[in-house]
Amino acid sequence: MSINLFVENKFRRLSLNSCLAFSLLFLSAYPASAEEIVSSDPEPMNQVTNVNQLSDVQPTDWAFQALQSLVERYGCIAGYPNSTFRGSRAMTRYEFAAGLNACLDRINELIATATADAVKKDDLVNLQKLQESFATELATVRGRVDTLEVKTAELEANQFSTTTKLQGQVIISATAGGFSGDRIVDATGRAITRQPNATVVYRAGVDLNTSFSGTDLLKVRLEQGSGFDENGQPAGGKDNTAGLLEPFFGSALDYSINPPTNNILEISRLYYSFAPIKDLNVAVGPVIRAADYLDFNRYAKLSFRDFSTQAFSNNYVLFLINIPSGGAVVEWKPSGGTFAVRGVYTAANVSNPGNTGASVGTARFLDILYANDFRPGIGGGPPSPRGSRGLFGDSYQGMVEVEYNPSRNFAMRLQYAGGEIFDRRFDAIGANVELTLGKLGIFGRYGFGSYTDTVFGDVKPNYWMAGASVRDLFVQGAIAGVAVGQPFIANEIGDSTQTNYEAFYNYPFSRNVQITPVLQVIDHAGNQGSNGMIYSGSLRTVFSF
Repeated sequence: MSINLFVENKFRRLSLNSCLAFSLLFLSAYPASAEEIVSSDPEPMNQVTNVNQLSDVQPTDWAFQALQSLVERYGCIAGYPNSTFRGSRAMTRYEFAAGLNACLDRINELIATATADAVKKDDLVNLQKLQESFATELATVRGRVDTLEVKTAELEANQFSTTTKLQGQVIISATAGGFSGDRIVDATGRAITRQPNATVVYRAGVDLNTSFSGTDLLKVRLEQGSGFDENGQPAGGKDNTAGLLEPFFGSALDYSINPPTNNILEISRLYYSFAPIKDLNVAVGPVIRAADYLDFNRYAKLSFRDFSTQAFSNNYVLFLINIPSGGAVVEWKPSGGTFAVRGVYTAANVSNPGNTGASVGTARFLDILYANDFRPGIGGGPPSPRGSRGLFGDSYQGMVEVEYNPSRNFAMRLQYAGGEIFDRRFDAIGANVELTLGKLGIFGRYGFGSYTDTVFGDVKPNYWMAGASVRDLFVQGAIAGVAVGQPFIANEIGDSTQTNYEAFYNYPFSRNVQITPVLQVIDHAGNQGSNGMIYSGSLRTVFSF
């Protein structure tokens, strides 16, 4: 082997080992979260050729000779545009990686040129001393790596699943409120004269998300929430002030009503989604919810994040079939572009082959429209609505949505829903618009429905809501919003129109914990002009993992 080749190989090994030593030592000193605690500077850095170009580097500095060598001999140190080096400032892992890469590139360049001055004996001696000086630290790092390899192998051998990811969420909400005046009369004529008690509402859920091909999803969601039984079935939404005093026109806390429960663990989602061809997604399952796929809005959709009022989370006159329900969803978005088309079919009682059974999975206002269609329960059980059950029974709905979303700043969605409820025909249309102006979001929904042969005749209610949200208010990641709406405008029911108001401030206590004070006000509840004002406050805490 020639002397030049020997020196070249020796220099390469020592250089790489020394650079590796520096990098490992730095990375062990600054863990993965160091980017959050060391400073960063967005200013670009300029290459310098002489250490004297750095105005804040003096010959008396302890690292002056090292900087002089790196700048003048290897040319792999850069300064800021104002000719400073800022040596006392903490550096980020990204800056360190950039500097290390520059030095490695320069060393490789010197080795490739193989000039007489490229490798000097002093350099080899210094590199060898450097390697010997950090021998203990390198051994320690090597031991840590070996330990990590053992732990990784153990985790892989005992991991929960190679295909399933576990996610969870817990919502705990303390609520209190009351009403002005002597009593509150709901849409059925029921009168409440006693102020409601304060309550604590909760919902806890775990998602098991399984993918077999990387593009498909088998979702199983287990949920349990607060509540109680009424007439033999869960009284969804009545565990909070607004839902107790006005249960029929969308005033309940959405996360307390979907699905209704009474401290019983249940499966609230069970479906399989896949992409048979490009740009087309299909989901089928026995426990599926149409509102998970349609009527999305960046500012008013997720009751654990933004507005809690049920009628503000979705278009209230569109979704007559809720949880539990089963069916299928198809979504087509050509080339991932600005247009998307979605179709949904859901039935309320997919697992019931008979013609009797409790009314499950239908909107609460149907109890008002079709009050005479409920037969007394058998053996003291819950009332049973007339009609057939099963996948193609007479409580079903089909929905279509067309979305135009040219940018993140604007989106518009048009919807149609139609089907049968208790052997009665219904049709509804809706619109959903959102506009983003910087950190300000403006949004609104409108709906119109037609329900035939109700106890009031043919009823054609209107629905609307509008509001505004501000992101990063006071704290990065925070969300504040206000909204107003009239969920069920129908002259046939009552002598007035119910109006709902809500304001909230979502404070991100941490990445996994959000705390949100919420204020709700309901005027003319149940479309009854004689009712006083209903007011409700809640402190919502959400834990995500």
